[in-house]
Amino acid sequence: MTAPILQARQLGKHYGMTRALDGVSLDISPGTSTAIMGPSGSGKTTLLHVLAGILVPDSGGVNFDGTDIGSLTDRDRSRLRREQFGFVFQQGLLIPELTAIENVALALMLRGVPKREAIPPAAQWLAGLGLAGMEERRIGELSGGQAQRVAIARAQVTGARLVFADEPTGALDSRTSSEVIDALLASTVSRGHTLVMVTHDPGVAARCQRVITVHDGRIVADADARGAHPGGAR
Repeated sequence: MTAPILQARQLGKHYGMTRALDGVSLDISPGTSTAIMGPSGSGKTTLLHVLAGILVPDSGGVNFDGTDIGSLTDRDRSRLRREQFGFVFQQGLLIPELTAIENVALALMLRGVPKREAIPPAAQWLAGLGLAGMEERRIGELSGGQAQRVAIARAQVTGARLVFADEPTGALDSRTSSEVIDALLASTVSRGHTLVMVTHDPGVAARCQRVITVHDGRIVADADARGAHPGGAR
């Protein structure tokens, strides 16, 4: 059996008197797609942020490919996110003053790659996601779906093994949403990488191999696309 790329054990997180995570444990296998669903305030986004090392849990821990994320310094966690993880958010969080290709290349430049060396792979990723010819457009000159594909390219240009997506289709219409999910899955799981995504859309979640449902900070359902229970979550 393949070892999990990500393991969470008994995660707890509080905001004042509010219990955002209540003893969550789960394993994520490499090369898989997992959707996390739940009502507003259920803890799904907090779970994503703890798994990604953006937030530190109050109790429990997260292990990425043998590394205890909680044992890392802030600087080392930042390095881990920069070098091993990719992120796609609802609004993309792209820099509007930069062009599409500059936004993608920036992910490499933050790792110390010179701009002249970062531009070619950035262009390749944009072309692969159907954005050839749009490299010099600024974000405001792109549609919502195009901008999200720029965000996907930025998340993947560094070779990120694990991509976290937080409501990546939340601001898109249904047709554009489907196109973005196609691009996201093709650029991650189809390449042997791993995707963990928060979504409120059952149709989007159904495109993933596994769907985890969170309520009141606990996992209340965990099923693969065929309705079987994969285990590894509590």
